[in-house]
Formats: sequence, structure tokens, C-alpha cells
Amino acid sequence: MKVTFDKQNEMQHFWDINFLMRLIVRFSMILCCLYFNAALAQEHGQHYPYVVPEDEAVREKLADWKNLKFGLFMHWGTYSQWGVVESWSLCPEDEGWCVRRGPYAHDWFTYKKAYENLQTTFNPVKFNPEKWAEAAKAAGMGYVVFTTKHHDGFCMFDTRQTDYRITHPATPFSTHPKANITKEIFDAFRTKGFMTGAYFSKPDWHTPDYWWKYFPPKDRNVSYDPAKYPERWQAFKDFTYRQIEELARDYGRLDILWLDGGWVRPKNTIDTTVSWQKTIPYDQDIDMPRIASMARRYQPGMLIVDRTVAGPYENYVTPEQTIPDRYLPYPWESCITLGTSWSYVPNDKYKSAREVIHMLTSIISRNGSLLLNIGPGPDGEWDENAYKSLEGIARWMQVNAEAIHQTNADESLPQKGPWVFTRKNNLVYAIYQAKAEETLQPAVAIPLRLPEKVATVSLLGQKPALKFKQNETNLEISIPGKMAASTTKSEAWVFKIELSSN
Repeated sequence: MKVTFDKQNEMQHFWDINFLMRLIVRFSMILCCLYFNAALAQEHGQHYPYVVPEDEAVREKLADWKNLKFGLFMHWGTYSQWGVVESWSLCPEDEGWCVRRGPYAHDWFTYKKAYENLQTTFNPVKFNPEKWAEAAKAAGMGYVVFTTKHHDGFCMFDTRQTDYRITHPATPFSTHPKANITKEIFDAFRTKGFMTGAYFSKPDWHTPDYWWKYFPPKDRNVSYDPAKYPERWQAFKDFTYRQIEELARDYGRLDILWLDGGWVRPKNTIDTTVSWQKTIPYDQDIDMPRIASMARRYQPGMLIVDRTVAGPYENYVTPEQTIPDRYLPYPWESCITLGTSWSYVPNDKYKSAREVIHMLTSIISRNGSLLLNIGPGPDGEWDENAYKSLEGIARWMQVNAEAIHQTNADESLPQKGPWVFTRKNNLVYAIYQAKAEETLQPAVAIPLRLPEKVATVSLLGQKPALKFKQNETNLEISIPGKMAASTTKSEAWVFKIELSSN
């Protein structure tokens, strides 16, 4: 029987009446993610084997990226029509994030066919990347990473290597003037001065050169032993190379190649002390030296992020859905969702501006950057609550951005309770992460021990300098009554401390 989505209304009804079941599954997924992220946080610890790039152009690009501090991530694909987790429901593993739902869930083969048939109904006619770029820029973001292809293999760019793509005639949106979604996003964000990054999944669960139908998949890994079938594996390597070449060659300036799917890696890089890595059954080497050399011929200085594969092609480290609890002495980025899911989920709960500002300031005080994910919906638009969160961040950034961008972390100034610190030359920014409804008190003691002498102290957004007293343990500041009354609604107060040059 041919499975089509003439039954799409039936499926939506099915999921609506099973809303409670979705909540139960989502709670289970959250518990699983917490367990996974705890392991990931351990993997990206103080002594992670980071390799400094040899290429001077890459080092310069890395320094530019580190100054930005705050970026936008977007997971988007045909799966947004079902409101399910991106790609993972295709994976035949007994994990919370791989649960299948709906009338096709009983049979994996039927489900995969129905899932891949979503290509024929994907038509995000409200797609407006200029609106996203404007909202992200106002919120203080400086780079964007977009999912050009997730594990399911559906390409959100005009690849010539497969028909499973947004621009193929089978996709309704292919006739739209902005059909090449990746190009439109990169162009819109570059116009606003953003660095651009292409998320690209190394595994591809659509191509028969990864999941070969002769050997149906058992898990996320390649379904055959590449050592036994080298010609097929070489075909997959060439397919991957050509797709990355298209992105590097045809889409304008590309600053970051952000590679996901860390189980696709050389066997000698597997760390058996990491639970998810010790289950990788095969050598899945895709020849990163060849890929990196090609990509940087087109894009000199491009950053490459081969996630979790420590070495010369992991130019910065990417803890997921977690924030390391201390300063890390190498470039890193926490990728965290604004909602509860990487992909679009109807009626999702989004983090408030206060939550994001607190995450961001903690992260940069520990030498990291925040890549905040928003999943567009099937119509090509963000949830209104995502815009509201960014608008709140934008209001805060209008006053306090100088404490974020182009600053440095100082290992000697760790977070102390609600206080975090950043530095810029002879300036220290002391950031107080305020609770909701908390008011600024007339006397503030900043837990700050500095070898330098303090010259002046001010509160960002306020003109007059503040009276202060510096001692061995604190910087004690007096706040005028009128000033305290005018700052009651801030998510975080920032004190600018100028150090004496003498």
C-alpha cells in the first residue's frame, strides 16, 4: 500500500487526543537527556584534549568568533510538520528520544516511508529569514548555525547529490522564490553582519550507502561493516564530500562547518570511557583531512567543528544542553534550546529572557559562548513566544551589551552566587543575576578581590559614577535612592569597574 499524507488530518487528530501520552514521553526524554548531558559534561571537562589550530587564518577566525559570544541555532526540516523530535524517531533504538508515535508507529518500514513522504507536503510559505535576522541581531547575537541536513538526510539546500531535498519538484516549496532555504538564510544573516555556520550531519539515514537496505539498521550506525564493503563506504564518503563541497563553494562566505553525528569517526578516536562511544561497532572514517582541505580552499580560515572528535578538526568544543561548572581553558560553546526541543513542538514552553541572560552571562564568564536554538514551525515561522524572549533579551542588551561582546573571561574571577564577571582591558564587568521582582539595594557588596586599584565604578544605563570602598574581600558600593528605584525590572545589573593604570 502506498503511504501518503492524505491522512494528515487523521494523524493530527490522533496526536491531539493523545496529548497526555506526549507529555509522558517528553518527560521521559528530558530524563534521558539529563543523563546523556551529564555524561557529555564530563567528557568536556577541564582536561579535554583540545588541539590549537595550526592555520593562522583559522586562529584569527576563531578569535573573531570568540568575541561574538552569542549565536542562533536553528533545527528545521520536514519533521516540523509532525511536531516530533528531529530525525530520531527513524532510529531503531530503544531510547526515549527515538519513540515513534502516530498511526504508522507500529511498523518501522511503514513509518520511515511515511516520514520520508513528508517531503511531498512541506510548504513553509511564511518563511522570512530577514525577520529572524533582525530579531537575532537586536538580541545581541552575532553568528548563526543552520541545519543544512540532519540525520534523516533531508537537505535544506539545493544539493545535486540526492532528490531528497527542499528544491526537488516533489517538494511543494520548490516553486517558491526562496526555495533554497539555506542560501536565503545565509544571505539574510550576512546582510546583518553575522558569521554564518552550516550544521551538517555526517550520518545520513536516507542514502542507501549508509543505511543499506540489504542490512536494515539496528541503531544509529552504518548498517553494514565498511571494512567488508569498502566500495559502498567509499561511495558514502564521496557523497558526503560532494555535499560539503557544494556548501563551501556555492553559498557565499561560510565561517563555520558544524559537523554532528560523532559516531561517524575513525575507530582510533573512540573513547571507550564515554558510554555512547563504546557502542560504536565500526570504523566510520570519512577522511576529515580531505574534507577540511577542500572546504578551506573555498573558505580560507573556516572553523570546523567535528563534534566530540578531539583533534585538529574540532576547533571549538560543544557541550550540549548543559553549562560547564567552571572556566574551561579552550574555546567552547554551549548549544542549548530556547524551548524544550531542538525541533518545533506545538505549544512548546520557551525560556524567558531572564533565564537566557543568566545562562549567557554564566557561560561567557567561564570562557564560553551560547548557541541558542529556535525551531521554526512547518509554516516557516517562529512561535510568538520565541520572539517575546528575544525581545526581552534585546531590551537588556541595549543597555548592557558592552559587558558581553568582545570581552574575556578571567579564571581568577569565578562565579560567586549570583555574581559573574567579564573583563575588557582595564575594565571589569560585575554582573548580578537578579531574581524576578528583586530590587537594587542602596548598599551593594561585590565579592571581588582585585590586585589592581579601582578608579571608578558605574552602573550601566546610569550616568553618574558611584561611591565605593575597596577592601580585601569586597567592593562596597553605594546606590543613590533614585537610581535604585529606576532599575527594579532588570534581569541582571552590570557594574562597570575601571581599574587604575598606576
